Amino acid sequence: EPGGVLRVACKTRRASRCPACAETYRADTYQLVRAGLTGGKGVPESVAGHPAAFVTLTAPSFGPVHAHRPTPSGTVAPCHPRRDAPQCPHGRTLSCTARHAPDDPRLGEPLCPDCYDYTGSVLFNALAPELWRRFTMALRRRIAKAAGLTLRELGETLTVSFAKVAEYQRRGVVHFHAVIRLDGPQGPATPPPAWATYEVLADAVHQAARAVTVTTPDAPGVPSRSLVWGEQLDVRPITTTGELTDTAVAGYIAKYATKAAECTGTIDRRIRATDDLDALPVSAHARRLIAECLRLGRMPEMA
Repeated sequence: EPGGVLRVACKTRRASRCPACAETYRADTYQLVRAGLTGGKGVPESVAGHPAAFVTLTAPSFGPVHAHRPTPSGTVAPCHPRRDAPQCPHGRTLSCTARHAPDDPRLGEPLCPDCYDYTGSVLFNALAPELWRRFTMALRRRIAKAAGLTLRELGETLTVSFAKVAEYQRRGVVHFHAVIRLDGPQGPATPPPAWATYEVLADAVHQAARAVTVTTPDAPGVPSRSLVWGEQLDVRPITTTGELTDTAVAGYIAKYATKAAECTGTIDRRIRATDDLDALPVSAHARRLIAECLRLGRMPEMA
């Protein structure tokens, strides 16, 4: 090669690092997810008849933040209108009547940074994978109970398949989008039993999401707490035609598979304890989140 240099793909999935490689990753993810819903890539087309749901599991509130609130009529609702416009203990008004545009830099910023629960926000992000793991176990238990089966018996008649992606909200907290599909005992090549319907799956998702908790470690100045999913839980059927198609779901999952935390106002590189936080080109909200991550990371109990 000219100059003795052979150029190779970096193979990153993050669009902020390498748009070209991220596009390849996005396209591959799209094809894999869509094949899992309609067939192809070694998956039989009969999988399109298996019950499948698109589930969004959100984080709880850690304090009111500025938000873009579109309405079904196409207008934008006020951010946080409060008739009495109360003030917090720090003297800030906990009300916002602005109709924020989608690109407003204030989106995701707390109405009062001093009231915002930065510790809870950081701990939720750290333990969200464990909360997801417990959700998947609780989901299988709920489905087994609905069918009158033990977990062992359920494994002999049904397979619960998952594909998920984490998306950072503007406030800096993750939530999960997941495709959940019911298959037969040998996976997508076999149909699920007749009792395994979308309604059974949706009911089990609702029950499992409300049942699981994760308790954080107890550390000096940081008492343990129970973390749960947020109140907003969206469960919708995936179909080949209709409101939520396999194509739309595959595109949505693939899109967020190439995103990271840079969309929350932070930077796309590893931040070290030796970095000067004041010099980082980040929002004030992101800076406080980073500072809390570093503070908690120094505690042996949080390791």
